[in-house]
Amino acid sequence: MNLLHAFTINFLNHAPLWYKIVIVACLILNPLLVWTIGPFLTGWLLIIEFIFTLAMALKSYPLQPGGLLAMEAVVIGMARPETVYHEALNNFQVILLLIFMVAGIYFLKDLLLYIFTKILLGIRSKILLGLMFSFAGAFLSAFLDALTVTAVMIAVAVGFYGIYHRVASGKAIHGEHDYTSDHLIQPTHRHNLEEFRGFLRNLLMHGAVGTALGGVCTLVGEPQNLLIGDKAGWQFMEFFFRMSAVTIPVLLAGLATCVLLERFRWFDYGHHLPPAIRDVLLTYEHQQAAQRTPRDHARLLIQALAALWLIIALAFHLAEVGIIGLSVIVFTTAFNGIIEEHQLGEAFKEALPFTALLVVFFSIVAVIQEQNLFTDIIHFGLRLEGHHQIGMFYLMNGILSSISDNVFVATVYINEVLRALQEGIIDRDQFDLLAVAINTGTNIPSVATPNGQAAFLFLLTSSLAPLIRLSYGRMVWMALPYTLVMTGLGYVCVYYVLEPLTAYYYAQGILTHHVGLSGGIGH
Repeated sequence: MNLLHAFTINFLNHAPLWYKIVIVACLILNPLLVWTIGPFLTGWLLIIEFIFTLAMALKSYPLQPGGLLAMEAVVIGMARPETVYHEALNNFQVILLLIFMVAGIYFLKDLLLYIFTKILLGIRSKILLGLMFSFAGAFLSAFLDALTVTAVMIAVAVGFYGIYHRVASGKAIHGEHDYTSDHLIQPTHRHNLEEFRGFLRNLLMHGAVGTALGGVCTLVGEPQNLLIGDKAGWQFMEFFFRMSAVTIPVLLAGLATCVLLERFRWFDYGHHLPPAIRDVLLTYEHQQAAQRTPRDHARLLIQALAALWLIIALAFHLAEVGIIGLSVIVFTTAFNGIIEEHQLGEAFKEALPFTALLVVFFSIVAVIQEQNLFTDIIHFGLRLEGHHQIGMFYLMNGILSSISDNVFVATVYINEVLRALQEGIIDRDQFDLLAVAINTGTNIPSVATPNGQAAFLFLLTSSLAPLIRLSYGRMVWMALPYTLVMTGLGYVCVYYVLEPLTAYYYAQGILTHHVGLSGGIGH
């Protein structure tokens, strides 16, 4: 192996060779284009390149290829380092959310595992079970991080899959075993194992869609929610009421879709838990329950108290979101005996990679702002009147979010609409309506593909996905009915319901008009 070959292998590691060539070609081409066709057109090409890295997240995590493109853009003068820093500083609340809230929820995992295990084994009706997974995912994601909720569901599924896979392979429940190989599966267990895989696929997809249904409802449900709420100066309850014209009908429609899919066994849904497997899992759970010590019960109680504090603190905005997350970390670790530095460090592993990627987003946003790339598109949307304008913003955000990352799309659009407000193109009431359209547009249609929803992508790239035969294409197919129902109803609500319901909230004193550049817009 010569040095050039070694560099080729090390660059983006396991990414395919064609993908590496594309990224290198972009890095070579961009400076040449800046000097020939100018920074404006090159900026648009940079956006396409960056969205490509997001869409190819299964080939390589976007931080590295996207980060190289963003760094190059700063080096060749398409954005100043000061602008990148300014964007990151303006969105410091979101950064704190990702660092401390995600880490805080990590220390509530025992409680969440306990809850999902009880749901899985305590409900026999598959329709009710699917509905409960979807509702639990929605409720938890309204207050907690969707990635963590998804991680808990994956952990439950992996644990139960491994238990039965051992039994089906003729081995004891405890001990070394390769779950990825089926060559030891006994013939009498093969049909049950395939049905079990379908059963787990169903529940995880219902749960993942549930995280999207609940995540759009509250200020902390998704990172872009806090970003938009901060720009608009909305606190927790105001955010909830402003979104409710769209989010509540979509939530109910999503839950109804779950019931119909299970009832009629459409789109690969309707798989059941075989009785033989239920007996194995119940036996294992009873053994685990018998082994729980008083210390284990004390940990669960502390986590329940922390979860209650989290919900109350968020609902009444007792502190900034990131600070509330930090308080959860301090409380749960102090009373549950987790005081070593390396134990605390484990919690931050899930949050920091995406936090770094978010700062890369802000670098691309800095390019968009300095080169005025989205000005013409935003002005086209703003030239429309009333319902048409709000509906168009919902659709534009939805289309982009289904193929790209919704945090990136939301960041771009809310900044451009904020600029339109500051320039007097729109008034404050119209800004608030457009902010709702942007938030719901980036959250709801993005369930169409794993690229748009971080929870979907996390599930697809997990170790569980190949075990239960959950591929990219199958995930898109299983999400399709949810996409059609939720996106369509969301558009109807944005177009017809949002403005009159908001006016009703004003009349009843539930919401108050903001004046000019109040709240977070003062940034």
